[in-house]
Amino acid sequence: NGEINTVKGNVNWINARTGAISSPVLGDDLQKLWPLIYPGQSDTASFDNCLELLVMAGYPLAQAMMMMIPEAWEQHTLMDENRRAFYEYHAAMMEPWDGPAAMAFTDGRQIGATLDRNGLRPARYYVTDDDLVIMASEAGVLPIPENKIVQKWRLQPGKMFMIDMDQGRIIDDVELKNSVSKAKPYKSWIDAVRVKLDELDVSKKDTQDDAKHIRPAAKLLDRQQAFGYSQEDLKYLMAPMAQNAEEAIGSMGNDSPLAVLSDRSKSLYNYFKQLFAQVTNPPIDPIRENLVMSLVSFVGPKPNLLDTNNINPPMRLEISQPVLDLDDMTKVRHIEHYTGGKFRSHELDICYPVAWGKEGIEARLASLCAEATDAVRSGFNILIVSDRQVDREHMAIPALLATSAIHQHLVERGLRTSTGLVVETGSAREVHHFALLAGYGAEAIHPYLAMETLAEMAKGLSGDLSPEKAIKNFVKAIGKGLQKVMSKMGISTYMSYTGSQIFEAIGLNHELIDKYFKGTSSNVGGIGVFEVAEEALRMHHAAFGDDPVLADMLEAGGEYAYRVRGEKHMWTPDSIAKLQHATRTGPEKGYQTYKEYANLINDQSKRLMT
Repeated sequence: NGEINTVKGNVNWINARTGAISSPVLGDDLQKLWPLIYPGQSDTASFDNCLELLVMAGYPLAQAMMMMIPEAWEQHTLMDENRRAFYEYHAAMMEPWDGPAAMAFTDGRQIGATLDRNGLRPARYYVTDDDLVIMASEAGVLPIPENKIVQKWRLQPGKMFMIDMDQGRIIDDVELKNSVSKAKPYKSWIDAVRVKLDELDVSKKDTQDDAKHIRPAAKLLDRQQAFGYSQEDLKYLMAPMAQNAEEAIGSMGNDSPLAVLSDRSKSLYNYFKQLFAQVTNPPIDPIRENLVMSLVSFVGPKPNLLDTNNINPPMRLEISQPVLDLDDMTKVRHIEHYTGGKFRSHELDICYPVAWGKEGIEARLASLCAEATDAVRSGFNILIVSDRQVDREHMAIPALLATSAIHQHLVERGLRTSTGLVVETGSAREVHHFALLAGYGAEAIHPYLAMETLAEMAKGLSGDLSPEKAIKNFVKAIGKGLQKVMSKMGISTYMSYTGSQIFEAIGLNHELIDKYFKGTSSNVGGIGVFEVAEEALRMHHAAFGDDPVLADMLEAGGEYAYRVRGEKHMWTPDSIAKLQHATRTGPEKGYQTYKEYANLINDQSKRLMT
């Protein structure tokens, strides 16, 4: 009863794992099972296929269900340490199948049910004195006399209930999970493979080396303009996050044109819209139900899903939330030093010469995908997708396009679960940007230009705000924003959201989608990869050109408020004045003025808006 909101991401990761899964139980027969989940299957059918694979590969039924629908363990400080270690160990093996769902399951010998971590679906049961157990979404579905009922209760969030037919008894949640979590030494297993990024101390030498080697080749204003920053981004988006550690609250409604209809250069992020769970009821509240939400992410190779005995497991790099600050990024860049060679990072530069023009983008993307494949096969288990090398002579491929292209290429080659993807980009500055990068494969994101901008802005913001505090508040605000975006889709964990592609493209053609954003819906069609490159090229030329207006200041923007040099709007000062004038004058003149107002709104032959 319910739905699995993460099913798209779960299926994507099952497909990504196919090249790296092996099973001593199934042996060579495993290859006959792929694809495990066919296109068009329901969320329940997809879940069933995955559960059956785990059980047939040797996992006990209860353990397989605990892997697929774990409790909210991340912030549960009172949880038994063995149970916590069990969930943490399996977190990198399988992303939660998350959503409001009461799941019943059986293998013929055991039958049981479990509830999602939020408890968003009802499941009530009776036990009678003649050993009858009745479970349903509501109480009273069968007429059972009260004097025959010995137990009347409900499933609680994340809890499990099982009947063992061989033993002829009910096994409750505590006994069931204690037996599973103590069956193997999960605590020692997780301690042996886990490295927490927060607990590594950044060395002064690495910080100094980074300061030398990644010194920007262009001034801050030029780079901001190359990535499409506007005065509005700083004023309405970034400043409130830096000051209050929260997104600014804005009104609903948008009377500016879609990105594909705009005559201004737009970032690729603007061509995607977030999807939301249309039948989830009630929605998750990311503020009051923060206990069940998690931004923890694992960067690096994923363990073999069907390895039930911890044979040669890969190391895992754990980060508490996906937005990396400067010190975190330094640690990732030099991770080999901090982990004794257990992790190795390789940087993929997504910039290419401006002289190549828009036609150069496909060749550069192809070479990046080939370089990523070679790097993973050479043993690099963290790939850093970076656009830091932007300067007058070099432009950046949009980070979203490069990330998705590399992620999907590695999935097709069966190598994605052998490495982690960290995106170091100057383009990400608002929550939607981070959500998109996560949705198309990024396990962690370092918005270096946003942080440089915040450090510069901190001096002029009200209050005693240091650059460090401004950046810390920004990171916190993005984390809250990601939880808000995830909750609209009924998703509680960042790991379930990563790679889930829960977006719709508006204004991108099918060739671009099929090649670089496979599996994303794009019903309208629109521009292709060369037009995307052309928009990036136009922003680059504006940044390093000789426009006197842009010599000392950013573009006004005009997305949130009407500006003369800004984005077009349906409601302009002229149209509002006409409407006001029409309502204040007599019938004859008023109607004539109203017709002029109506023409301004309705006539889109010269300015496409909707």
